[in-house]
Amino acid sequence: MSDTTELSRREPSAATRSENGPSARRMTITPAVDIYEDTQGVTLWADLPGVTRDKLDVRVHDSSLVIEAEAVVPTPANLRLQHAEVREPRFARTFTLSPDFDTSKIEASLQDGVLKLTIPRRDEARPRRIEVRTG
Repeated sequence: MSDTTELSRREPSAATRSENGPSARRMTITPAVDIYEDTQGVTLWADLPGVTRDKLDVRVHDSSLVIEAEAVVPTPANLRLQHAEVREPRFARTFTLSPDFDTSKIEASLQDGVLKLTIPRRDEARPRRIEVRTG
């Protein structure tokens, strides 16, 4: 697995008007990830604070794993926003998967703003012990 996303980058139009009126900052953020690998496959944890399941898109096509999400940052009704550097951040990250991984068996879960992806290896790509006979 290799990470093809290098930097956080701002969309061409940093300030956009929302339907509600006030300007909102839209920035694409590269989420921090932890990746652990063992003989069974890899487990990836991505930090996506403020992201809900309906605003999360995880897809795989060919050898690319794409994570895209939008955070929901609610403003309480009785408060007025005075300053916001990132109003509703957008997260995006792409990984290139080795053919050793079985993309049809990827499992995903989201809890407390942390996405967990379990990507198993194909059976034929897993290490196996070979029995040696004598005689």
